[in-house]
Amino acid sequence: MNTALPAGLVSILLLVCSNVFMTFAWYAHLKDMSAKPWYIAALASWGIALFEYLLQVPANRIGYQVFTLGQLKIIQEVITLALFVPFAIFYMQQPFKWDFVWAGLCLLGAVYFMFRS
Repeated sequence: MNTALPAGLVSILLLVCSNVFMTFAWYAHLKDMSAKPWYIAALASWGIALFEYLLQVPANRIGYQVFTLGQLKIIQEVITLALFVPFAIFYMQQPFKWDFVWAGLCLLGAVYFMFRS
């Protein structure tokens, strides 16, 4: 009995995990390290980003076996927005904006065009 997950699913799961690290690396310093010099925040962000890349590189290598390059990119963008919105609202304490919804709908259009063939 083969219980291995399909390559596309493994790729997407790794990209989700990678994006959690990416979002914190890119934006958490704006809240948590705002009083620190920029280079301290950059070093901390690079440390977090290492874990992003340790997940993202294998995610893309695995995903490229079943997705086109364009499809991988749009999957990445959908995941990024899906994780960024709750991060912005709950972690960064930003107000909800309908622009998040409109951006998501635009991404759905992009998904359609990248996967329609």
